[in-house]
Amino acid sequence: MNLTNTLAALPLAFRKLHPRLMVHSPVMFTVLIGSIVCTLVSIQQLLMGSSSAVFSIAVTVWLWLTVIFGNLSEAIAEGRGKAQADSLRAARTSVMARRRVGALVPAGQAGGGSGYTEELVPGTDLAVGDIVICEAGDLIPSDGDVIEGLASVDESAITGESAPVIRESGGDRSSVTGGTMVLSDRIVIRITAASGKTFLDRMISLVEGATRQKTPNEIALNVLLASLTIVFVVAVMTLAPMAAFANALPTPVVLVALLVCLIPTTIGALVPAIGIAGMDRLIQRNVLATSGRAVETAGDITTLLLDKTGTITYGNRRAVAFVAADGVDQDVLVGTARLSSLADETPEGRSIVDLALGGTAGASTPGEALAAASTDLTGDVDVIEFSAVTRMSGLNFPVGHPANPGQAVLEVRKGAASAVERYAEERGGFLPQELEEAVLKISATGGTPLLVATYDGERAKILGVIHLADVVKPGMKERFAELRAMGIKTIMITGDNKITAAAIAAEAGVDDFVAEATPEDKLAVIKAEQDAGRLVAMTGDGTNDAPALAAADVGVAMNSGTSAAKEAANMVDLDSDPTKLIDIVGIGKQLLITRGSLTTFSVANDVAKYFAIVPALFAATFPGLGLLNIMGLSSPESAILSAVIFNALVIVALVPLALRGVKYRAVSAARALSRNLLIYGLGGVIAPFIGIKLIDLLVSLIPTIG
Repeated sequence: MNLTNTLAALPLAFRKLHPRLMVHSPVMFTVLIGSIVCTLVSIQQLLMGSSSAVFSIAVTVWLWLTVIFGNLSEAIAEGRGKAQADSLRAARTSVMARRRVGALVPAGQAGGGSGYTEELVPGTDLAVGDIVICEAGDLIPSDGDVIEGLASVDESAITGESAPVIRESGGDRSSVTGGTMVLSDRIVIRITAASGKTFLDRMISLVEGATRQKTPNEIALNVLLASLTIVFVVAVMTLAPMAAFANALPTPVVLVALLVCLIPTTIGALVPAIGIAGMDRLIQRNVLATSGRAVETAGDITTLLLDKTGTITYGNRRAVAFVAADGVDQDVLVGTARLSSLADETPEGRSIVDLALGGTAGASTPGEALAAASTDLTGDVDVIEFSAVTRMSGLNFPVGHPANPGQAVLEVRKGAASAVERYAEERGGFLPQELEEAVLKISATGGTPLLVATYDGERAKILGVIHLADVVKPGMKERFAELRAMGIKTIMITGDNKITAAAIAAEAGVDDFVAEATPEDKLAVIKAEQDAGRLVAMTGDGTNDAPALAAADVGVAMNSGTSAAKEAANMVDLDSDPTKLIDIVGIGKQLLITRGSLTTFSVANDVAKYFAIVPALFAATFPGLGLLNIMGLSSPESAILSAVIFNALVIVALVPLALRGVKYRAVSAARALSRNLLIYGLGGVIAPFIGIKLIDLLVSLIPTIG
């Protein structure tokens, strides 16, 4: 918080004085009503020439300042979001899109060979499902998924990261965001968001606070504050007739001052700013949360599910070796592996083809080898796509196809070792001992073995193993150790076999893992943890993660992931850094601790105000109450005014802390509670005694008050 931001927020703070806006905060609305009453009383006393007019005017001014300071804290917090929204809005430009229309005309027919037709349309006219084409230098007109091609994309307008990223069809890196720029190559995109509902639009709306809703904890705190306010209003109302009976009836200004000092105005003024600042801290770390509730829940999670691919590891597993079975020619294995991956658009499938092409016989260049490979995938070949259930993919070549010299349909498969082994056994085949040992060896080193098999209508045969290598991201073990210190259990979810999963889990340092997991298994783990009373957080980036992201209490999707994952999650990490969930947890805990600490301080500092105001009200009538004037305040008027001034200034003093947040430390809950009670509980009792006394020394210099 600086002077420039404060001055910029002042107009908004004054606009928030409208009763329609103030009524949402019962505490500050009560102060507003009291300020209006005191204003009317002060005007009346001034017109009548009352000796109490100076005192009443001084109290009234500080009551109005209390309301403005409370609004100012919220306005400053909102101002931060509006500044970021302006920068995002600058990135949202209107562009013309090359929309693909019509159907592909086969070569040889009338008009054939010309391909799809295109038309230029404004980006705002695009609808969900439209197909657009973007080439180097083009701005992507709207959110979508890449369905053809690969390109380097500049996402700095969204993430702030200058390094370009790769977006490609297939896999979990196919999602693109409107407003980003294609730097190289050509991609075809299927639009997934209509105009006004894009990711950028949602970001702008959220950071501006237009869609911010109160969280459950915030609502509960407001109910508590409203209840305390009602109690003190009733107490002050009953105090008036009792004081009149004792011939010590205070003026309305004094009664309002007493009420304002009794109710928890400090936390009442800072609650909105604390919530907005928590969301803002997330945005500063390039994390977009769809609700404040998700931020708070992140502070309470006890179980974290992590998708291995792209989360714990880099996710770009690549084929590094082919291991042939005894009696199987290496070239036969390589050629069959290539055939099994021709229609596989995943990065893993492409890496298998790339590795196989490096040893393709008769190909003088990689380009010639690729051209030779393309002739194998003709229109009469049945493509068997990978699924989470079968965990295999491949092709069925008909009789007469160049790749099938036999008299029956040739089935070529590659996939998870257990899946392909079962496939072969069902067709009369078996897994050779040497390949079983190779699978175990690759798995033990953290690699992923894929078996390659063929079936010619008589008997299936497993030809060999493809070795896929994946790499654990650096620093993961330390991150998970930090989560463990927070009391959070980490579970790695992967479709790999148990041995591979165990090797990766040991290297990464997670607490537990689930191997060979299907989407249903992920949901089952989440449900089991939730049934045990735990709050579950899930990170993921693929379409297969979407059901789990939706079911988890906190779902964090990677911005590099698919649109389905981002729609299902309640948070999106723009940097696509799954380990950032630790920061999210810390921000959630910081939000809860900040609100609790300032609530404790607000209630505790009311104690000193009792010692200032109660003796001032009744010491003249009941001299024994003078013993409570332990601060030795100059006069009743000085005591009351000093308490009101302190009540206003403490809000300003705590605004930076509310915006910055109380620092969170990875310690036990009991230790954190003890520390905060000592600082904000005891500190909340002591600080007002010092502050009110110092203010009294200055106020007592004012004529008719000191």
